[in-house]
Amino acid sequence: MKYRLIDHTADFGLHVFGSDPQDLFENAGQAMFNQITDINALKGLVELDLRVTGADWCDLMVNWLRELLYLWTGKEMLVKATEIFSIAEHNLSAKVKSDPFDSNLHVITGEIKAVTYHQIQVNQGSAGWEAKIIFDV
Repeated sequence: MKYRLIDHTADFGLHVFGSDPQDLFENAGQAMFNQITDINALKGLVELDLRVTGADWCDLMVNWLRELLYLWTGKEMLVKATEIFSIAEHNLSAKVKSDPFDSNLHVITGEIKAVTYHQIQVNQGSAGWEAKIIFDV
């Protein structure tokens, strides 16, 4: 399992898993967009490159997901997949595959207002990497 939902009082969260930081961050982006739409219905027609920085792993995760969320809320692009080319504790670079929103093709199943720092966790454990992220809905 790449992720599972976390019960939270007013918002919702994701508990995301990955074998390494690259896998974790890719899975986090996919998990977030799975809450917005059916990413299997997307084709990934538009590719763009993103570079994101952060003070540490937690900050990098929040900034990464905020950049992806901005593609939806600011540019009406739905993310199908991401491919991280390089990642370290303070920066990452990735290719993002997305589709322009088309109300005739895409169903929006949930809205996310913001990615929060509330209870953010990004850790390496004995079974790989994991993150817990809370979203404002």
